[in-house]
Amino acid sequence: MQTIIMCGGKGTRLREETAVKPKPMVEIGGRPVLWHIMSIYARFGYRDFVLPLGYKGEVIKQYFHDYRSRNADFTVELKTGDITVHPCPMEDWRVTLCDTGQETLKGGRLKRVARYIEG
Repeated sequence: MQTIIMCGGKGTRLREETAVKPKPMVEIGGRPVLWHIMSIYARFGYRDFVLPLGYKGEVIKQYFHDYRSRNADFTVELKTGDITVHPCPMEDWRVTLCDTGQETLKGGRLKRVARYIEG
């Protein structure tokens, strides 16, 4: 079953933090709030996530794009540029990121991610 987590708000009450990153990426204990929410769902068997992105969505996209290199050890051969990622425990999640527009309201965000919802 897929889990939709709305990631579009501007987080105006957290202005000190959200001026440079979206609300879901505010860190607690070295990890974004979004990661903590997803890990709670994962504990109950929900590991397929759809994230409708809005305000500063590119920050969330970049986080998941670089997720493996941020969380794994790796070796870089400087001469060749080859990278070897060393095995480590990694979350077994599937994350679909969909840019739904910065000013889109919740209903519009759901409509825009409908094409990624299975069943």
